[in-house]
Amino acid sequence: MANRKSAIPFSSTPEQDQKLEEVLQELRGTQGAVMPALQKAQEIYGYLPIEVQQRVASGLNVPLEEVYGVSTFYSQFTLNPKGQYKVSVCLGTACYVKGDIYNALKEKLGIDGGECTADGKFSLDACRCIGACGLAPVITINDEVYGRLIVDDLDEILARYK
Repeated sequence: MANRKSAIPFSSTPEQDQKLEEVLQELRGTQGAVMPALQKAQEIYGYLPIEVQQRVASGLNVPLEEVYGVSTFYSQFTLNPKGQYKVSVCLGTACYVKGDIYNALKEKLGIDGGECTADGKFSLDACRCIGACGLAPVITINDEVYGRLIVDDLDEILARYK
């Protein structure tokens, strides 16, 4: 789903744009500048939409294909915005076999993994293991951990954040 257009249009502030321009000026002409430029850009904007990738490519005078390739190859980068509440569903073995929490959340939030709700409140991702196997199945919302879940628990949990 990484290539789907976000429901939230990209917008930036002049301050963010200025910070990116400073980073690009500093890195311009440096060997291997794409990776550190993208890391800084993601720190500035929170994610790497195509508009930011285009600015990085132009600012470093490298092909957009190279920037996109790095953006999509490394899991540290995200092409979609993250919500105010970042929901992460453990799909480690213990959690996976004990319930279909991930698919239930996709349905309840109306988004796929890696996406953000149109109101910017929730984003949904899966992770491999958070080390709370004894509480399986487990989700986290920002820094809060919820365990021993059943699908019926999700509405009450999500309501706390609305």
